[in-house]
Amino acid sequence: MKVFESAFRLHEAALQLRTQRMEVLSKNIANVDTPNYKARDIDFEQALRETLADIEHNSVVTTHKDHLGGKPDRARGALKYSIPFNTPLDGNTVEMSVEQAQFGKASTDYQATLQFLEGRISGVKKA
Repeated sequence: MKVFESAFRLHEAALQLRTQRMEVLSKNIANVDTPNYKARDIDFEQALRETLADIEHNSVVTTHKDHLGGKPDRARGALKYSIPFNTPLDGNTVEMSVEQAQFGKASTDYQATLQFLEGRISGVKKA
């Protein structure tokens, strides 16, 4: 089973983090007109590195964060506040054009990860 674990570990964590990032970006877009709303984002590369390091150092996976002996099985990235290019008057730091561009790129990255995962599954099926 180590073969399957090593073949899918990276892509599983990447999909979970990409999903979380798309959720955060969609919340930003939904709150574009909310006064004092602060845009947030995830540093995907850092979150993926931390997730993979946690997996390597901790072989026990738990289903709940309060269980002893492991971490939750879902990858989670730390949220960070985005710094706007223009200072808003109403305190809202969401810039629609920036958020839409980031969401478009995140969506493309998600699709690419799915295609890589599909390729891995096809390779395992052939073997």
